[in-house]
Amino acid sequence: MWGFIGDYWWLVFVFGGSIGGAARAIGAWNERREQRSLERYRIKHESSVARAEAESRGRIDAASVQRELDAAVAEHNGVDERWFAHETDLATLLDYPMLVDLREPMTEKFHRDRSRAELLRPSADAASDPVAVRAYRDAVHDYAVSLGVAEQEARRRRRSDFSPVEQERLARAQRLLALAMDDGASPQERRQAYERARAELDGLIDLPTSGATALESTMRAALERGEGPQPA
Repeated sequence: MWGFIGDYWWLVFVFGGSIGGAARAIGAWNERREQRSLERYRIKHESSVARAEAESRGRIDAASVQRELDAAVAEHNGVDERWFAHETDLATLLDYPMLVDLREPMTEKFHRDRSRAELLRPSADAASDPVAVRAYRDAVHDYAVSLGVAEQEARRRRRSDFSPVEQERLARAQRLLALAMDDGASPQERRQAYERARAELDGLIDLPTSGATALESTMRAALERGEGPQPA
């Protein structure tokens, strides 16, 4: 081999350019391969970072939607409790009869907003849907505002929309309802007082269904048990 090289050393000048070009080509190919490897690593790293950021944003967004839903549910329950306090306290409600007079636009709007808020309460499947949650939140806000407006106006007007004769009927009905809800009265007295109260209110206002139903159930149970003070 060394003899061949010694005899044909001059071939270096003939093929030197080709050999150098091949070497440079090999070097360039190796460099491109290294660059492609670095590029693949960079793309893979950036994709991992982007995926992690997207997952993080998703978790943050989901948590934000859940907080918004929890706040809306808490507000909804609070407004419901305010209304149920009126609805079940029938005697006191007659101080503010506008709250159950659906001929009043503010009263009608409050009851309409109340129904809409309940209708838009998200189901378990929609609890993570930001559009559904925001629609529910807005409906609850409208419900709270309309109840507040109706309460304020009812307190301001009290019974002033009724004639003196009608106001006296409301006052009598209020006293009779108080007797109907009095556990110290006999079941018969409570039943008679309730029936007379309904007669006084006939044509004036309608008592809320849930409050009237609860009172009637209580009186019926008392009648069946024969509770209440017995005559001496």
